[in-house]
Amino acid sequence: MLEQVGITTEGFSWSGPVFSLIGSTLILIIAVLVLRALFTKFIRRSVPSIDLRRKWLVQSRNGLILLLVLGLVMIWGEELRTLALSIVAIAVAFVVATKELILCVTGSLLKTGSRSFDIGDRIQVKDFRGDVIDQNLLATTLMEVGPGKMAHQRTGRMTVIPNAMFVSEAVINESYTDDYVLHALTVPFKREDDWMAAKAAFLKATKRHCEPFLEDARRYMKKLSDRRGLDVPSVEPRVTIHAPVAAEIHLVVRFPSKVTQRSHIEQAILHEVFGNRNYLPVKLEDRRPEEEEIEGEAPAV
Repeated sequence: MLEQVGITTEGFSWSGPVFSLIGSTLILIIAVLVLRALFTKFIRRSVPSIDLRRKWLVQSRNGLILLLVLGLVMIWGEELRTLALSIVAIAVAFVVATKELILCVTGSLLKTGSRSFDIGDRIQVKDFRGDVIDQNLLATTLMEVGPGKMAHQRTGRMTVIPNAMFVSEAVINESYTDDYVLHALTVPFKREDDWMAAKAAFLKATKRHCEPFLEDARRYMKKLSDRRGLDVPSVEPRVTIHAPVAAEIHLVVRFPSKVTQRSHIEQAILHEVFGNRNYLPVKLEDRRPEEEEIEGEAPAV
C-alpha cells in the first residue's frame, strides 16, 4: 500500500511555473494583510473622531481588497485567459451540439408568450395542418386534417412538429374564433361555363343552410369584436368572383359556420348545387328558338 502511494506521488509532479504563481500569490496575500494591520494601527492612533476613523477603516479595507484582486488578476492572468478560452470553446461546442434543442425551447417560449394557439385549435405551419392534440417544451402534436389545405377531414395520421419551426415559420390559426368561423370555399369554372347560374345557385344554397344559426353567428361576431377591439365582420353569405388566369373564373363562397360543422355544411352546399346541374357550356341544340333566330339573321348588303 505504501509502495503504491509512493509510486503515485512520484508520478505526480508540480511544474515550476505553478509553484512560482502560488508563491507570488502567498506573498501578495501576506503583503496585503501586513498593510491592513499597519493601516488599521495608524488610523486608530492618528484619527480621533470615531465617525472619521470608521470611514477610513472601511475605505482602507476596500482599497486593499481591490489591490488584492488586481494583484491576483495580474499573477494569474495568463492562466485565466487560457481557462476562459477553454470555457468559451466548451460553450460553443455545447451550443452547436444542442442547437435544435435550444431552438425548440425558444419556439415553445415564443408560442406560449404570443398565445398563437391552444389545445384543440386547427393550425397550419408550413405544409403541416391539423388539430392540436398535445404540446410540450420540445414538440407539438397534430392530428392531421386533409388532404390538402381546403379539406376538413381528419386523415387518421399524427404529425409531431418540433417547436423550433415556430421560430422561423408563420402559424395560421383556423380556430381563432371559438364558436363560429367564416369559412371560404373556392370553386373553379372555365370561362365558357355557365358560372353565372352557378353563382346564383351557390348563394341560394348557402343562405338556406346558414339561415338556422345566422342570427347567433351575427351576435357572436359582435361580441367577439367588442371583446378584442376588432371591426365587426359581416356574416352574411356571399359569393365573389375571382379571375386568377385568363381562361378561368373562380367562385369564392364565404359563409358562417360552427367550428365543428364546416365540412358538413360545405359538402351539403356542393351536393345541392351540383346535384341538379353540371353548369357546362350551353350546347347549340339546347339554345332557345329566339336565340337561334337572332343569330340566324344575316346583315343586309
